[in-house]
Order: sequence, then structure tokens, then C-alpha cells
Amino acid sequence: MCGIFGYCGPRHPLAELLIEGLRRLEYRGYDSAGVAVRTSGGVRVVKSVGPVRHLEARLREQGWDERGASDWGVGIAHTRWATHGPPTEANAHPHSDVRRRIFLVHNGILDNYEAHKGRLMARGVRFESETDTEVLANLIGERYVSGLAQAVAAALREVTGTFGLAVISAEEPDRLVVARRGSPIVLGIGDGETLVASDVTPILPFTNRVIYLEDNEVADISPRGVEIRNLDNIPVRRDMHQVEWTVDAAEKGGHAHFMLKEIFEQPRAIEDTVRGRLDWERASARLDGLKLTPREMAAFSRIILTACGTSLHAAMVGEYYLEDLAGRPVEVAQAAEFRYRNPIIERDTLVVAISQSGETADTLAAVREAQNKGAVVASICNVVGSTIARETGRGIYLHAGPEISVASTKAFSCQVAVLLLLALKFGRMNRLSPSAGEAILREVERLPARVQEVLDGAEAIREVAERYATARDFFYIGRGLLYPVALEGALKLKEISYIHAEGYHAAELKHGPLALLEESVPVLALAPRTPGYERMLANIQECRARGAPVIALRTRGDDEVGRVADCVLEIPECSEWACPIVATVALQLLAYYAARARGCPIDQPRHLAKSVTVE
Repeated sequence: MCGIFGYCGPRHPLAELLIEGLRRLEYRGYDSAGVAVRTSGGVRVVKSVGPVRHLEARLREQGWDERGASDWGVGIAHTRWATHGPPTEANAHPHSDVRRRIFLVHNGILDNYEAHKGRLMARGVRFESETDTEVLANLIGERYVSGLAQAVAAALREVTGTFGLAVISAEEPDRLVVARRGSPIVLGIGDGETLVASDVTPILPFTNRVIYLEDNEVADISPRGVEIRNLDNIPVRRDMHQVEWTVDAAEKGGHAHFMLKEIFEQPRAIEDTVRGRLDWERASARLDGLKLTPREMAAFSRIILTACGTSLHAAMVGEYYLEDLAGRPVEVAQAAEFRYRNPIIERDTLVVAISQSGETADTLAAVREAQNKGAVVASICNVVGSTIARETGRGIYLHAGPEISVASTKAFSCQVAVLLLLALKFGRMNRLSPSAGEAILREVERLPARVQEVLDGAEAIREVAERYATARDFFYIGRGLLYPVALEGALKLKEISYIHAEGYHAAELKHGPLALLEESVPVLALAPRTPGYERMLANIQECRARGAPVIALRTRGDDEVGRVADCVLEIPECSEWACPIVATVALQLLAYYAARARGCPIDQPRHLAKSVTVE
């Protein structure tokens, strides 16, 4: 949640550079924004409510002028997803201490800020905002004696909770200090300049060399370079990484929205995800990043998949894969509940954490709890160098490229593809025959082409979406492997079109939800020719008998479904293993076109942000 961008180097004008960085981070939060830049007259702060373009307009209105500033430029910027206090200019970042010496931007939540705030108010400090961040600014200001980095470290030793922050001082014009605990901070190492951000996306136009801060580390950035220490003032050495993503990968590429671009990138993303991982010789999968020998993998008698949101739905598909193909008992655990319900972890348990960003706070907490209980923990992540990937030390990268839209699309498809390969790997060490393994490899190999066929039919899906875009409520129903797809399809529709949508197992309709069906409530029935097909036809009839219009997702050319549905979405014929990915792409397009017909802000749905780094 929230986006931080900062710069320390010789470039001017800084305000324009900071605004461009915020634009590339706006998917992390967009209810207010602000910048703080060192000028000849001190530190100047400009804030505004709303998206980054409002901040840019405010800067133009005020005639921003950096003339007279030193040759060395220092500035910080922030785009906010509200936690403490509503979106107002007072609550927008950057915040300062009462003496206006310290200016900072902050992601995360400080758990004990109220106690500190009470003590500061008793000493006469007056607060202008409702945020925990302003409290932290004053804590740093209290300890600002021998240098900014030392003051930041001293204050952070006294707070609990999560933070990613960037701090500048009116008294040290060439210094930028950043720190993290539970909220990501990336340093971009350029030619004589350093950039900081919440993720790599805004850094890519300047450099692909990055350093990832670890928890409880403080980086002191100046013209002399970067010095990293932990909160106990012990020097730390961090390796530099090369980012494979390009600047173009984080642009819209001619599409109206990032979401549409990312939907259409899925054939290529799946290709990149499975490349080099199809082991035809053994009719299995190559998953070297797991760092597990066949003997070690065979010893696991139980698997736990833990995730949140869209990744949780991918895990639910993975549960079917692993149990059907590998014969392993699998539990899908909602990551936010994992550490609070005291889960049973046995010595032969493998825990797999799934997260697009690799920074999801609840999933990271689940990782740490599983490790604390002695489990072997692996991860499935898209972002190289992310916290979950680093802390697990083993896992599978998606290589899907950056995903900018808040609504996840290509990450889901690639996660499911990886889970199918994981199930194949386990299955071949157990009961799965070589011929069955080869059949699954062929399905995986054909996935990009199958997805492309769905994308080629986007115009027909658009027509259906526009026909039902005025609905207030929607049901999605599925069976077996397609039940999680129903949940995911409903999630996509509700989060970007604001249509109330619910996903159900089709067998659950008669246990309550049928009471809500009427002419104004469309039902999307997942009815391709896969296991459960006949029962789904009966469920469609049940819905139509209650007056509800039915949109059926069918295998191309299936006239039987066409006769019982009001309209259809078509996907190419594919196996039950490939169907969850192929069907989901059609539902992504349906949600996108419905949201577009309703005039919704598709890439930035209200109240949501991309990377959930707070509990």
C-alpha cells in the first residue's frame, strides 16, 4: 500500500522527476499525493487530494521554482492509500515535525503511535493530521542531534509495527535516509545518483541495478554513496541485483488501460513462466528453484498452500491439481488467519506461499509462522528479490513481467500454470504414469495458444459485457476445478466495475442463494465440457426456472449449452487441467468490458491498492 519515491543526485528540476516517479507508483495508492524538495529557501512541500495529476496541477498553479537550489538535489514523494485518517490535504504525505526540520513519507502502520502521540502532546506538540506518520516525524525530530541517519534509527527502535520510509532534513541538504520493516524499499544505484522507491517500477527509467533493503535496516544516502546499517548501528553489506524487466514492460503499450494490456500479455507471460520447466525426458517438470531433491520431495506427506485474494483462488485450483495428480493431502490456508489459528505443522509438511508482489503482509506473516513451526517453506512469486522470495530462499519465480493494474490478471494465470507443474512434479514421484505426465506437458505447452484463442474472441465477450453492464448483482457458479474460477471471476467484476458479484459452488445454490435469483440478477455458469458438465446443465435450468438470465461459458460449438442459456461465452476445447486458466481469461475480459461500459477507473478501483503491505 502507498507509493514512495525519492531522489538524491544532480538532476534538476526535481519536482518533475518526482511526479514521474509517482505516476509509475500510483497503482499502490491514489487518494492523495505530495512532494518535498530541498530548495534555496529550505524544504518546500506541496500536497493535494486525489490522483497524482491533481498534485501536478497544484505545482503548476504555484509556479514551482527550484532556481537557486544547490547542484545536488534531494527530494521525496508519496502517493497514499489511506489508513489513519481520511484522504485530506492535512493527512497527505510528506509530514514534518513541529520545528519543520524533518520531512518524511511513510508506508505501513505504527502500532504504538498513540502512546507516543499522547506523550508528545503532553510536551506541547500540536498535530495537524490524524496520521501515525506525523508522530514518527516528531519522534525523529526529538532525537535529531548528531545526524539524520542516527535520529531515524533511534526513533525506529522505539516504534512497533511496519514501515517503509524516506526522510530528508532542512539542515542536511545533501542527505536522504530510508528504512524499512515489513514494507518494501528498493534502492536504485545509478551513475552518480541514487533513487529509492517502494518497488522497482519507477527506478527502471534510470537504472536496472538495485539493492533491496532488509527489515530493520537504515540506508544513509549522500553524494559519497550509500551506507547501510541496522538499527543497532552495525554496518550491513547488501548485494546488488540486475532487474530483468524493461521500461517498456511497465508502460501501457498503446492499450487504454494496464489491465487490458496485461490480459493480452498472458500468452507471452505463460510462455515465459513455463520456459525451461517442461521436462519431456522424465515426463515431469523442472523446478530447480525449490532446491529440493526427489527424495526430499517424496518425503512430504502434506502440503499447505497459503495466500490472499486472487492468489488464494490460484491456491484453491492448486489444491485440486495436487490432490488429483500427486495424491497428497492439501490444505488451502487464508494467509491472514494462518498465524492466528495456531495451525498444525508436522515435520513432513511443505508450506507454499503464493504472492504476486512477494510483499503481501499477511502472506509474509504466514511464512514466518510456518518457519517458526519448523516447516519447509517455499514461495511462488512474480517479483525477483521480493521479501517473501528472499525469506523463503526457495521457490518458483513466475517471470510474468510487471503487473501494474490493481486487478491481477496475468499473475493468476501464471500462478495456476506453476501449480500445475508443481502437481506434475509431485505426481511423477508418486502414482502418475509417464504417459499421463506427457499429456499434461502437452496441455501446458498448448496453453499460450489456447489463451490466444480466447483473446481473439474478445469482441464477442465485449458485446455480452455491455449487454449486462447495468446489472446491480451477479452470480458466478462453477464446479470442481472451476469453482475457484467462479470466485475469481466474481472478484474481478466487483473490484473494477463495482457490480456486486458473488461466486458459488453450483451445488450450493439450492442451499440458500437461489432465494436471491430474479430477472435482474444474471448468473454466469461455467459449463465447458469438463467433469461436472451434466450437473451444471441442471443448475442452469434451476436458475432459469427462477427467472434469472444465464450467461454460459461453454466449449466452442457446444449447442446443448446454447439451448439452455440466454447467451454464451466461448473458449476452445481443452482438458480439465488447462480449463481454469483458459476460462479465467474470458472472465477477465468480461469484467474489463463491463467496467469500461460503466465508465469506471479500471486500473485504480476505489479504496483498493495493488500491494497489500499492511494487515
